[in-house]
Amino acid sequence: MSGQTPFIAADVGGTHVRLGLVRPTGQDLQPVEILSYRKYACAAYPGLSHIIGDFIGGLDGARVSRGVIASAGFPMEDGTVITANLPWRLSPREIQGELGLDDLRLVNDFEAVAYAAALVGDQEVLRLTGPAHVSERGPTLVLGPGTGLGGAVWIPTGRSATVLATEAGQAALSVGTELELALLAQMLKKRAHVPVEHALSGPGLLNLYTALCEVRGVTPVHAAPDAITAAATAGDDPLAREALDVFCGLLGSTVGDMALLYGITGSVYLAGGILPRIREFLLQSSFVERFLNKGPMRAALERIPVRLVEHGQLGVLGAANWYLGQTATH
Repeated sequence: MSGQTPFIAADVGGTHVRLGLVRPTGQDLQPVEILSYRKYACAAYPGLSHIIGDFIGGLDGARVSRGVIASAGFPMEDGTVITANLPWRLSPREIQGELGLDDLRLVNDFEAVAYAAALVGDQEVLRLTGPAHVSERGPTLVLGPGTGLGGAVWIPTGRSATVLATEAGQAALSVGTELELALLAQMLKKRAHVPVEHALSGPGLLNLYTALCEVRGVTPVHAAPDAITAAATAGDDPLAREALDVFCGLLGSTVGDMALLYGITGSVYLAGGILPRIREFLLQSSFVERFLNKGPMRAALERIPVRLVEHGQLGVLGAANWYLGQTATH
């Protein structure tokens, strides 16, 4: 790809697609700049090609021939992606052909976020626990609950880095209190496997709330995650508040588990659509204590900074940064 040629970067989530026209800058600290940016609702379009086509059509005639898609899911040999949270089939090969693009590549959504984490300034993160700085840049975990739960590990390798994409959200949910055991038992009545994202995501919060109502023997009054968070943060609904508190505790415990499983010694970045909306609640919750509650490993976890990432365009920036690395070496 020639020096300053703009290209498309798409961050595809289960609810929204965020699209940017980006241009390489040649700078290490900020390798791309976003020239144009739009956010689309997935449910309002029959497929991703329609969304990208609409975006390109609004670029005042600028020709775009290359791009990158960041999405959760497992890529198949035929070019399609297996994903549980999209309302339509995703095939980058077909989209490339339909739109007449010369090159369209796919990267895991949280792998893309991992490539962007190092680009985020201090003013765009909130430190939840751990030291303000680490002496050596070690393996870094990026995790985030949204429509599902995504995760990736950024691993420094000399002057560059390798990113390990994961399906952390599909691992079995692990619980640590009597109430969480009761909620898990309630969920297991309806499905044989309860993955992490069945509790730690937007739909997961609704699952927790519904199971809590069943355990308490009351009728649910909320039918959407946003309604639960609004009622919990307003303080006028004890069950909504309890459900959100369980969510934060489970998140802390899960993040601590993953930090140990993946050998994290650098930092943990929490992204995703939910957490910025419950920022103050998260700060007052049991998140940090549950993150650190790992027996003799507490001392190791106390040395890991955990930061909440506030940057709304993180996936687009990360996908673009990943694409630059791919086109520079291939």
